[in-house]
Amino acid sequence: MPALRAIRPAVGGVARNPVLVAVSALFALAQFPDLIVRPTASPGLAAAVSAMTFGVLILVVPFFQGGLLAMADEALDGRTGVATLVAAGRDHYLPLLVAYLALVGVSLAFGFLFVVGIVLGVAGSVVGGPAGFVRIPAEDVTLVAVLGIIVVGLFGAYLLVTFFLQFYAHAVVVEDAELVAAFRRSVRLVRSNLGAAIPYTVILAAVGAPFGLLVAAAALTLAPPAIDTAPAWLPSVELGTLGTVGVGVGVVAVTGLLGALWTTYSVAFYRALAERAPAPGRQA
Repeated sequence: MPALRAIRPAVGGVARNPVLVAVSALFALAQFPDLIVRPTASPGLAAAVSAMTFGVLILVVPFFQGGLLAMADEALDGRTGVATLVAAGRDHYLPLLVAYLALVGVSLAFGFLFVVGIVLGVAGSVVGGPAGFVRIPAEDVTLVAVLGIIVVGLFGAYLLVTFFLQFYAHAVVVEDAELVAAFRRSVRLVRSNLGAAIPYTVILAAVGAPFGLLVAAAALTLAPPAIDTAPAWLPSVELGTLGTVGVGVGVVAVTGLLGALWTTYSVAFYRALAERAPAPGRQA
């Protein structure tokens, strides 16, 4: 199974090239301002920093994305270095930026429709209910059910879009494909290799979900909500300066390691799929 066979070369590539971990950790560090600025101390400053970080990341992500994928591609065959990061990040920056902006727009659109569906569903569920109670009137059951189906459908559609387009950047970097061709290449590879792509995605989700929860816990530890707004189940932790720095360094280090492994693993898996279905003009 390609999803399992790709693990060993990925681990070997990262072990030979710890620079991948360093570069991935540097990218994680660029997202750290949101964790450092405490919203409770200055909500306005926190919002400004968050917006600035988001704007900078939009411009920086395509560069690191292209550079890390190229480094991972080299690492699978031997050694790689920062020069590859710079060269690939520069050469593939424009198509990856356009693709990233397009996908961010799609995500925002799905998110907006998802929230609207939830709001309408909640509003419909409380209409006519007595004060202090939530009641779904009989005449609104159908409406709420339809809205629920729409919300679930939108979420499922979003997952399908990301599932089929997840290798567009690999096609751009590894095979030097044009952007539109890269999207098509990703869709065709996933569609013709569902038996391999599904386990691969499950493996990534199984690793990424627990790590995401740990990062969220670290974020709450570094920048806890105000006491009067914190939920009752959230424990209060006082780390002090040294503890806060330690947690931050730990988050960056683990993110760097997992990011390097994920990138190299994804390239190894992509290469395995590409061998099954060479791109036009690349047949042996």
